[in-house]
Amino acid sequence: MSNTYQIYLISDSTGETLDRIFIAIKAQFKNINYKIHTYSFTRTENQILKILSDSEKSTNSIILYSIVDNNLAKYLAKTSSEKKIPCFGVLGDLILSFSKLLNQKASHQPSGQYALNEEYYDRIAAIQFTMNHDDGNLIKEINKSDIILLGVSRTSKTPTAIYLANKGFKTSNIPLVNEKSIPETLKENPKIACVVGLNTEPERLVDLRKNRMSTIKENENKSYTDIDKIKKEVNEAKKTFKKYKWPTIDVTRKSVEETAASIIKIYEIYKKNG
Repeated sequence: MSNTYQIYLISDSTGETLDRIFIAIKAQFKNINYKIHTYSFTRTENQILKILSDSEKSTNSIILYSIVDNNLAKYLAKTSSEKKIPCFGVLGDLILSFSKLLNQKASHQPSGQYALNEEYYDRIAAIQFTMNHDDGNLIKEINKSDIILLGVSRTSKTPTAIYLANKGFKTSNIPLVNEKSIPETLKENPKIACVVGLNTEPERLVDLRKNRMSTIKENENKSYTDIDKIKKEVNEAKKTFKKYKWPTIDVTRKSVEETAASIIKIYEIYKKNG
């Protein structure tokens, strides 16, 4: 355990931002053993003292914090220094730099990113829309979509759609069995929304589909997992995307986040071109 780093994530809000930052940091280091200790909604000196007391009991403690209250952030940094615990703020310098650049005083309001404003409600509406339009549901309403995802089974359509919804995009996803499975509305007007085709390597699909069958404890569908039929399925999908001039993304080696980032770029070009 002596080589295990005790990572203390201290936030005055939900800790989501801090968690993502640490994920980005640790991705840069191949060999790191660590244990996460998360403390959210930390807004008093007493809370900080309790956390530091816990961290002192461990070896190799490191503190990362996201606290927008200047006085509280300084207290944490000062007390950590006195206890000789490495401590790093992830927002303070950025907020100060932006304050100077914009010539504005920052509000220093905890959970400011979760304010119940119009953007927040738009995001909730996008999530609700996307859940209702998953896996080819409510086809008659696809014209209300910002983004439509098409792809053969197990090309990460649903998780990608949900991720996009959390970014505020109303997203429909439609399983592509063959060209006949595409809604007539979409075939008649291929630019009714920003349509993106998702595809992947057949060999990868075989593994994904077999795992799916195992997970839901169903007998393996030979047709569903047959490599030759999958190759044909993938090729037909590529032809369909090309026919309707829909941009495509190969998701074989992409995470959901990477796929979504590419889709958002495609969406921006779609909106720009009207």
